[in-house]
Amino acid sequence: MARRARVEDVERLSLAMPHVTVEHGSLGNPIYQVGRRSFVYFRTPSRDAADPVTGERYPDVIIFWVPSQSDKLALVQDPDSPFFTTPHFDGHLSVLLRGTRVAELDVEELREVVQDAWLCRASPARARRWLADHTP
Repeated sequence: MARRARVEDVERLSLAMPHVTVEHGSLGNPIYQVGRRSFVYFRTPSRDAADPVTGERYPDVIIFWVPSQSDKLALVQDPDSPFFTTPHFDGHLSVLLRGTRVAELDVEELREVVQDAWLCRASPARARRWLADHTP
C-alpha cells in the first residue's frame, strides 16, 4: 500500500525535477520554478480561499499548474477530491490544494501532479528530454 502524502513531499518531489529553483514570496513562501516559470507554489492567505463559515483565510494553500482546462476540471469536479479552485482562478490553468488535505493523496498521486505541473511549465526541449528518460 502506498504511503499517504505529506506537505514535505510537495517540496521533495518539486526539487526532484530537473532545473528547479526556489524563489520565496513576500512572506517567505516557497515558489518552485523551472526556467523562471513557477509550477508549484505555496500561496499566501487570500480572501478568495477562505473558510465558508468563518471567513478565515486558508493559510496553507498550494497551487499546482495543470496542462489543460480538462485536466483542471478532472481534478476539481469530484466533490471528494482534495483539489479545488476559486473564481479568482477561472481561466487559469492551475488547481489549489490545502496542506491539511495533502494526506488524502498517496505519494504517487502527488508525484504525478507535481510532474505534470513541471511538464506544462518547462521548456518544450526540457519536457521532451525528461519524458524520453521517464516514459516506460
